[in-house]
Amino acid sequence: MKNLLVTGGAGFIGSNFVRYMLNRHADINVVVYDKLTYAGNLDNLLPVSEDSRYKFVRGDIADREAVAAALASNDIDTVVNFAAESHVDRSILNPDAFIQTNSLGTFVLLDESRKHGVERFLQVSTDEVYGSIPEGFFKEGDPLEPNSPYAASKASGDLMARAYYVTYGLNTVVTRGSNTFGPYQYPEKLLPLFISNALDDEPLPLYGDGRQVRDWLYVEDHCSGIETVLLKGEPGEAYNIGGENERHNIDVVRQMLAILGKPESLIRQVEDRPGHDRRYALDTTKLHNLGWQQAYSFEEALEATVEWYVKNEWWWRKIKSGEFREYYERQYGKRLRG
Repeated sequence: MKNLLVTGGAGFIGSNFVRYMLNRHADINVVVYDKLTYAGNLDNLLPVSEDSRYKFVRGDIADREAVAAALASNDIDTVVNFAAESHVDRSILNPDAFIQTNSLGTFVLLDESRKHGVERFLQVSTDEVYGSIPEGFFKEGDPLEPNSPYAASKASGDLMARAYYVTYGLNTVVTRGSNTFGPYQYPEKLLPLFISNALDDEPLPLYGDGRQVRDWLYVEDHCSGIETVLLKGEPGEAYNIGGENERHNIDVVRQMLAILGKPESLIRQVEDRPGHDRRYALDTTKLHNLGWQQAYSFEEALEATVEWYVKNEWWWRKIKSGEFREYYERQYGKRLRG
């Protein structure tokens, strides 16, 4: 692993992974390939922007010529694919973009990686490909039963990665992460949205009864899990990366408000979204067998996350003043007024 292509590296988890890898591996070069859609943000990469081992290339993973050029001109030997449309609510409003990037784009990236002779390809996926589970824990060999256009498009990428291993011998691995949170997360997701709203004393639109269960995973632990699979995972295999921190959404929101010293009266329970999965939970035994362990407790990670958004208003205020306002009104306006 000398020349690493990180697609979607200007997004939330991708940018955290870029910083993580450059900090931990002195002998690698990292090329970030990103389309810079609404959630891609070069501000996320400012901490490494002066690093001589970092390079940015703007491009779409569904653009075959651009992908081929990025692989060849940078002598890429390893690909980690974060590039994805990732928000369930947006997939319900506009599924087309999700199929284009998450399904077609992943296929193009795999196919060009095969042609280029890439030595390792890691597909970053999600626990949502399994669907909802009322009790117990999903294992990697369980059926994929996605319940949203987002989850279905990600599942197609997982299966294509496996097919390229079986059919062509491309050295692929897949990671399926649980509900990730931390710094630089676009404020359409629950925690950055609710933290920033609470700081401005605006209502927090919580879906349904707020009793949905998510396994909360701090972004740095997610990055270390991906690194572990990249270095030690068996070709053709999938690995769950879970925080082992199951929490009801409403309890997480209450804990966040307590850290900020804000009242729970800011919570506004609104109409639930269609097909909202009730519970996700992952069995992470397979990843632990590679030697991975989480470094952060949920409480430590939540406090660090809240503190980051408090100290970095410059980052999220300009995001929330742009395209975000139109999306927010479309998604929550009627719910909050109802």
